[in-house]
Amino acid sequence: MSDQTFLTEEGLKKLEQELEHLRTVKRQEIAARLHDAMEDGELIENAEYEAAKNEQAFVEGRISTLEMLLNNAVIIKGDGPQGQVHLGSVVTVREEGGSPEKYHVVGAAEADPSKGRISNESPLGRALMGRKVGDEVKVNAPAGVLTFNVVDIE
Repeated sequence: MSDQTFLTEEGLKKLEQELEHLRTVKRQEIAARLHDAMEDGELIENAEYEAAKNEQAFVEGRISTLEMLLNNAVIIKGDGPQGQVHLGSVVTVREEGGSPEKYHVVGAAEADPSKGRISNESPLGRALMGRKVGDEVKVNAPAGVLTFNVVDIE
């Protein structure tokens, strides 16, 4: 599997903003919490100090993750083959007996199914890649095999 992180321009900006916020604002907030907790004396049984240290570890881990994602970012141009599903496509599918659903195919770092953004690595995203309008797509899901028809590609 590749180390590349596929991002839309919007996704890139969002991750850059999150990284900047963590580096500037969150680090300062945590440093202030740690300073205040240390002034309270006994560190061994200081719950606020422990909470601040845990948050610091989480924030530093997230900063490392974001730096790695951004260093390996490949911008999705949305200029794949016409009439075929590719990274950046907005695809309308209809499950047998259901109503049409619209999905934006993005990289895993931006996936948010509740907002209609599915990863190209998800079962549905993987099954849709390279498909055309009118194609039938079968997806293995926990509930069994689901069948979708590709209705539209933008």
